[in-house]
Amino acid sequence: MSKLVKLNADEIANAIGTLTSWSVNKSGKLEREFKFKSFREAFSFMTRVAFEAEEMNHHPEWFNVYNKVRVELTTHDANGITKNDIDLAKKMDEINWR
Repeated sequence: MSKLVKLNADEIANAIGTLTSWSVNKSGKLEREFKFKSFREAFSFMTRVAFEAEEMNHHPEWFNVYNKVRVELTTHDANGITKNDIDLAKKMDEINWR
């Protein structure tokens, strides 16, 4: 796991530029909504991400309704967005393109 250092606004903006459709919400969390063709595809995505998240020991806050998965990432121990959140977002983007 990467060192738990909260990123500053410039670092977050630069990192978001390398991601697909992520933004920072009003709560200061990295956020994205993924849409799929079906519940099965959404749940499959969540399952693949769960294995990656467990390997990283960094777990998302996420909400699933039918074909949508909304994700919020933050590092509670750092009280904000860290490199761990960016790395997990990148893995989610990669899984979404498979």
